[in-house]
Amino acid sequence: MGNRPALRILNLAHFIDHYFMLIFPTAVLALHKEWGMSYSDALSLGAPAFILYAAATLPCGWLGDMFRGATMMRVFFFGIGVSAILVGLAPDPLALMFAMAALGLFAAIYHPVATAMIVNLAERPGRELGINGVYGNLGVALAAAVTGLLAAWISWRAAFIVPGVVAVALGVYYLFHSRPGGGATGRDIERPDPSPSASAQLNVFLIVGVTALFGGFVFAGVTVALPKLFEERLSAETLGIAGIGIITTAVFFTASFTQLFTGRLIDRIGPRPVLIIATGLQAPLLLAVAFLPGTLAVPLAVPLMLVIFGAIPVSSWLLGRYVGKAWRSRAYSMQFVLALGVNAAIIPVISGLYEQTGSTSTLFVILAACSLLICMVSLRLPDNAALLRDTTSLRAAESTAA
Repeated sequence: MGNRPALRILNLAHFIDHYFMLIFPTAVLALHKEWGMSYSDALSLGAPAFILYAAATLPCGWLGDMFRGATMMRVFFFGIGVSAILVGLAPDPLALMFAMAALGLFAAIYHPVATAMIVNLAERPGRELGINGVYGNLGVALAAAVTGLLAAWISWRAAFIVPGVVAVALGVYYLFHSRPGGGATGRDIERPDPSPSASAQLNVFLIVGVTALFGGFVFAGVTVALPKLFEERLSAETLGIAGIGIITTAVFFTASFTQLFTGRLIDRIGPRPVLIIATGLQAPLLLAVAFLPGTLAVPLAVPLMLVIFGAIPVSSWLLGRYVGKAWRSRAYSMQFVLALGVNAAIIPVISGLYEQTGSTSTLFVILAACSLLICMVSLRLPDNAALLRDTTSLRAAESTAA
């Protein structure tokens, strides 16, 4: 079995992390009507969650390097579950904002801590990051449909409470199985730390920074705005919130397995061609979705999500290749504070643009410009031969160890 049980629970936690952060964008379609608020005002209630989801990433990365990752993951399961339950029980907008803030705070634990754990546990990091990405994508995909169905059948409150109870139950399971001998912590793969040159590290950090910042903006913008885009373009009165949620989920689900392919591809041919092709295709697809009618926008959203999801493992793979184990959680926290930091900005941006224009088209044009910028910067990535030269010491040491 090796590290498989430990990787499996970390993958499941990735599903939970993304699922919980995307309950609100669909639930708000029902919440704002029940509370008599405008869509923009109700959407802004979720801003504290996205702000802390990013801002808490740095301290969580530091704590991940200082303490055992399993300890932080226990806190993750219980914290995110209880917070979701409190959101569902919120009696007024202020209480909901505080509960959402707590949800974002605990959700921030996952990426810097668990990504470092996966790289340390994995024999083939690209493959495992791809598998882990699929679980996160499935969380993104199923959040809209399950939230829509729970909101339609019971209430928007149930859309938070039901998964919150499930997360707490998983926390109890992990609490007992992550103790010594429990089998859910795994054993780190023994491999030498990478030792690339300072200039190679600086170049990679620059590319990762730009990709994380603008790629995170694209990911957040599309995943948050897509339910509203479909509500605009399709017959929302006929479909209802459940129908919009199911269509959104179908788009995300269809594209969610992309990282199984791109993760393995990165291990084989390197990250440069993967990132160039994926981001190069994003810009025209974003523009097409922005301006085409609903009957065409929905099928085009599928290849759009394919290339957005496909580019995600590149930055994590690069940091795993260029950063030593002792600093890995902190390096990932820097990546994710940029990628998730734009989540804090995306809700005010969407709200402001919608207030000014009455549609989501302008947002998708801005996202297309961001994708084009990433594509241009990705040309600076080392090709596979240069990548091997950058980490010659690592390769030689791995060969000696083998």
